Parts: sequence; C-alpha cells; structure tokens
Amino acid sequence: MCVDIKKELTDFCGKDLSLASDQEIYYGLLKLIQKKAEEKVSVAKGKKLYYISAEFLIGKLLSNNLINLGLFDQVSSVLAEAGKSLGDIEEIEPEPSLGNGGLGRLAACFLDSLATLNLPGDGIGLRYHCGLFHQDFKNGLQNESPDFWIEPHSAAQATDTVFPVSLAGTTYQARLYTLPVTGYEGRTNTLNLFDLDTVDPSIIREGISFDKKDIAKNLTLFLYPDDSDDDGRLLRIYQQYMMVSAGAQLILKECEERGCNLHNLADYAAIQINDTHPSMVIPELIRLLEERGITFEEAVQIVTDTCAYTNHTILSEALEKWPESFLEKVVPQLLPVIRRLDALARTRTDNEAVSVIDQNRLVHMAHMDIHFSHSTNGVAALHTEILKNSELHDFYELYPEKFNNKTNGITFRRWLMKCNPTLTKEIESLIGPGFYKDATELEKLLTFTGDENVLTRFGEIKRRNKEALAQWLNKKQGISVRTDAMFSIQSKRLHEYKRQQLNLLFLIHQYLEIKAGHKPSTPLVSIFGAKAAPAYIIAKDIIHSLLTLSKVIENDPDVSPWMQLVFVENYNVTAAEKMIPACDLSEQISLASKEASGTGNMKFMLNGALTLGTMDGANVEISQSVGSDNIYIFGQSSDQVIRRYAGGDYCAKDWYESDPNLKRAIDFLTGEEMQKYGQKDHLERLKNELIHKDWFQTLPDFNAYVVRKQQAMADYSCNPKDWTRRALINIAHAGFFSSDRTIEEYNRDIWHLGE
Repeated sequence: MCVDIKKELTDFCGKDLSLASDQEIYYGLLKLIQKKAEEKVSVAKGKKLYYISAEFLIGKLLSNNLINLGLFDQVSSVLAEAGKSLGDIEEIEPEPSLGNGGLGRLAACFLDSLATLNLPGDGIGLRYHCGLFHQDFKNGLQNESPDFWIEPHSAAQATDTVFPVSLAGTTYQARLYTLPVTGYEGRTNTLNLFDLDTVDPSIIREGISFDKKDIAKNLTLFLYPDDSDDDGRLLRIYQQYMMVSAGAQLILKECEERGCNLHNLADYAAIQINDTHPSMVIPELIRLLEERGITFEEAVQIVTDTCAYTNHTILSEALEKWPESFLEKVVPQLLPVIRRLDALARTRTDNEAVSVIDQNRLVHMAHMDIHFSHSTNGVAALHTEILKNSELHDFYELYPEKFNNKTNGITFRRWLMKCNPTLTKEIESLIGPGFYKDATELEKLLTFTGDENVLTRFGEIKRRNKEALAQWLNKKQGISVRTDAMFSIQSKRLHEYKRQQLNLLFLIHQYLEIKAGHKPSTPLVSIFGAKAAPAYIIAKDIIHSLLTLSKVIENDPDVSPWMQLVFVENYNVTAAEKMIPACDLSEQISLASKEASGTGNMKFMLNGALTLGTMDGANVEISQSVGSDNIYIFGQSSDQVIRRYAGGDYCAKDWYESDPNLKRAIDFLTGEEMQKYGQKDHLERLKNELIHKDWFQTLPDFNAYVVRKQQAMADYSCNPKDWTRRALINIAHAGFFSSDRTIEEYNRDIWHLGE
C-alpha cells in the first residue's frame, strides 16, 4: 500500500519526494486526496440531506482527510522515508475562514459524521473571502484585519455551475464551489459554497472597513459584516438570500435530475435550517415551486414536509427579526410570499405573539421556521425544555409534535484522533480500535480507573501535551508558560453571557489574595481564546481588561510565580487543536439558561479535562454522565435565573456594595495598577457595566465560582493521581457526545435519509 501511495504522490508532485519542496508536496497531497475522495462518491438513493448554514468552521483539512481516507499512517511513513515531515507540510495549509464559533464547528462535525455513517448529506453555505476577521492585539486592544485564505490551489474548487439570484432588482450570478467532505471509512459528500466572481477584496480599506453598498464587490467578503448601521443590516439580508436562493435552486436541480417531480420533493430532500440565517429558504422554495406551476397551498405543504429547523439560542439578538421595509428593498420578490405565510399562520391561532410579521412590521424568522417546517429541535436537554416551557411556549402549545431535542456532539476523528494522537494510541492499546466508529466503547476505560500504571501514562500524556502547547505559544506569540501549573482554559466566542468577565474577576481576586500573602495551592495558567464582534464594545473592553491584567501579573514578582494570564491571538480550529489536549480545567461558566449546548465542553472532556461550569447547556448532561464527584458545578440554576429575569428586580449595584471581596475586585479594574498598563476609558466602561447593568448576572455567581475554582485547584495540587483518575472517567463517558450519535438521532427522528 505504501508503495502505491508513494508512486501516486510522486506522480502528482512531478518529482522525487526527497527533491520536492514542502509546498510541492502539499499540492501533490491535495491532488491525492481529491482522487481518493472521488472514489468514494456515490449517487444519493432516496432522500438526501441539505444542511444550510451561514458558517462551516471546517479547520485545516489535510490531516483530517488523510485520517478519514485511511491514508495518514502510509503518507506519514512515505514522507518520513523521503526526509519530510507531514507536520511541517500541514503548516503550509491555510485555515478556511468559513466560520467563527460553535455554530460553524457543529456544522463541520455534522458533515463529517454524515459521511462517516454513509448518509447522503451535503452542506450549503457561502465562500467568504476573509472570514470574520484576523485578530491581533495592539496596545492591549483587539485589532481586526482581513483573514485571507483563498489561494489558487484550494480544496474548494470552482465549477461551471451558476445560478441567477435577484437582489434589489439586479440579477447576480452565484457560482458554485465544491469541497469534498470525507467520512471515516465512509462515503464522500460535498460542502457546496456560493460566491460571486465580481467580489473584490481590494475595496477593503483600513482594518476591515469597506463600502457596504457595493454589493457586487462586497457580498461574500466577510462573515457577519458589521451590522451596527442599516447598510450592514441590509448586507446581511443580501448574503442570506444569495445563500438560500442559490441553494434552493441547487436542491431542486439535483432532485429533478434524480427523478423528482417536485410534488414529491420531500421524498428526495431533507433541508435542515441551521439557526435563523437560512430561514428565507422557506419562502424562496415556495416561490420557486409556484413558478413551476404548483399552487401556493401545495407548495407550503411540500416545503413544510421538507424543512426542519434547529434553534441554537434563546437570545433575542440571535433570533433574527428584519424590518419589512428591508426585505422590500432587497428581496421584493419574496415579501409577497412571506405576507401570505403570515396570513396563513394567523388562521391557525389568534395569538399575536406567534405571528410571522408583528405589529411593528418586523418579520420574525424563527416564527416562520416553526410554522412552516415539520420539526423544531433544541440542542441540549435543558435548552429544549426552556424552549418548550418558556421562550417558545406558545409555539409548543400550538405544535407540540414538532418539538424535539438533539443534543449536540463532536466528531472524535478531529477532536481525538487528529488533535491528540498520543492519547488516541494509548486508548487503543487498552480497549482496541472499536471506539473510532463506536464512541460508546470508551466506557471500557472505566475498568482501568484503578490501574496505577495506566493513570501514570495518562498523566504523562497530559504533561507532554502541556509542553507542546507551551512550545506553540512561545513560537506563535513569544510567551513562556510554566508547564507544572494547572492549565485553566476558556476558549469560545467573546460574549457577556459566556462570562469571560467572571473569570476576569476571579483572577483579580486571586491576584489580590496573593498580594495579601495568601498563596494558592497550585500555580495557575489561565488561557483565553476568543474574538469579539467588531461592534461589540463591552466584549472588546473585556479583552482589553484581560490583556491589561496579564501585564499587571507579569510585572509583579510577588504574583507572577503563581499566576499567568495568556490570551491566544486569532483563536481558530488550529489553536483549539493545540489548547484542548493540554487543558486541566475546562471553563464552561455561562449564565445558566443562556448557553444552548456548547461543544467545547465536550472536546475538553474527551481530552481529559475536568469541567468547571454552571448547570447550563450540555453541562447538565455531562454532569449526569460523569457524576457530581467528577465535575465542578457552581452557581444559580436556570430556574433561578429565569425567575430573576421575570421579576425584573436584579440590581447589580446592591451586590457590588454588599460584598467587600466583589467590590474590591471590581474597583481594581480602574485602580492604579490597571491604569498603569491599560486605557482608562475601556476599564471604566466595563466597571460601570458590571455595577449598573450586568445583564448576565455575573455578580450573584462570583463567590460560588471562587469557591469551586479554588477547590479544583486544591484537588489538582493535593492528589494528582486522583485528578487523572477523574479525568479518565470523563473520557470514558464522552462517547454519548459523539456527533455520530447526534446525526443518527436526527436521521431516525427527522430526516430518514436514503429511504
């Protein structure tokens, strides 16, 4: 086999591998992967899934594809024989800037699992040129610049297929790009990405600013362009409609080619609407079916039977509502359909709260999704119950049969085999390779929780992973970290509900305790990775405060031996693959009821970290699976939080004034030490936000967080072997959180693919 691979790769490189540059070998590997992936393409039989999402955070694909195609070991061996390193070649690969946070990473994991399970299912999205943005830090502030990644030799290849898309009376040609999605010992599916040939990155001015009105040149420049003004909000609608209009045309084209007469579309296609960004696919499909001679009433039923909706949040800011006037401007052809859908929904109930178009002439995308799809699912058990009992209760009463839960999951190929190969091999040596395809087999590890030799080896693997992260941080940002400390990591999108500010207040508290002579039980390295949306001022102030505190700590000889704060620049999948295997304590500290699920908690758990978290999202199910002794839970319950919001009587200032430790930590934000390294206006604005607003109830959970985190530090320090034992228990119970399980449930209950 290695001989064959060597010959094929040599042919693709056009020269002996020992004489080829790393760049040439990289291009050769792309061709090899494309060839092998094509061999596993098969025409869909029966129903096929189309997963529409604004984000697909796919990460670097080279090694992941080699693993899934069963070529990783052979290619590594062939390259080593030629004096080459696959790791070095991997560094050449740009990371696709097609997503930002958990929404996009989930979509990527789902595509991997679909292909692994031999289920016909393709993604539909946009080919962003610059992603969200590239993040770096200047003067303690987040700086944004374009995150260019597209190059001539790309996994996403242009096709000759274009679809006309009408936007504001102008017809644009949406070109289809296809990217193969390989499954582990499975089939090859496709990620379909749309773009305009006219998009021109040269219009980007300083930072990431550009003319938001020049649609032909800007449409796919950035993921989530700044929507702090009307032009930015309109651009969001332009983007979303191009994605769903071109996507809907692709779906109908493929289904017709397979024999669909469109009346039976639901027998050929299942469409999953991932959050509200693709919601316009519902009226667009109805419009296209009407154009083909199908009545409105039948078209509505066809689309309802075909589409399903996933809700990812209860935050109102993410449940998109567009002014009718905006839609009139951008998609005038769609608005009549939406108005008819609103009228139809009103025949089903007199409850104005569930209307598609409200009294303020706002179009509620989630409302349209629920009315005119056959399934609405939450993404964790708690989240789904909150949807049914609180946020979407009126809809649940109207359509109880539509509501169901599908707890999120992660692909173990990426988040264990790819990012933690040493741990993977150790697990395989203990329980065999069955867990590669059936993650529940990890439970076999429970028989080794009392084996001293096994625990020693697992502890050694964690130590080496921490050293590898330290080396990477030193190379990437010139930061030196001590590896004998506990590594606490909070890596996720920067948002107040995720409460990086709570972690910040703890670190200030810890700093002040050390200054007072109270040494902690173990040194602590606190690592953050997060991007703040460019227009999200308070989120950027939190970043500034963390970076400022890192300088305070670094320059204080009393404290620096005990504490270190590291903020990783431009957090992405590649960074996550370095950070997650090295983590001791996983920070999952969102305000209870606000995090729908989370998947970072699952990745950390799988790689042997213990969770410090609230009873929020999938933390609830993690806690139930590992037991209360193997997780650190703190803070208010979701019921308590919901009651506090309902009562409207939360006053942050009262908490600030009544708790000396809390007041001390908050006041430190604008104290002499912080102002020495930070900017007064940013520090004061965050302090005022915490005292006078604190929308996500940071202050009531502060003391509980301090107590549990210090308990975790003491446990880590006092009994390292027991810590490793508990980490092993977490790994053993991680199997439930495989995206393979999630996809099997979607298929069983909603999609029925291949039937």
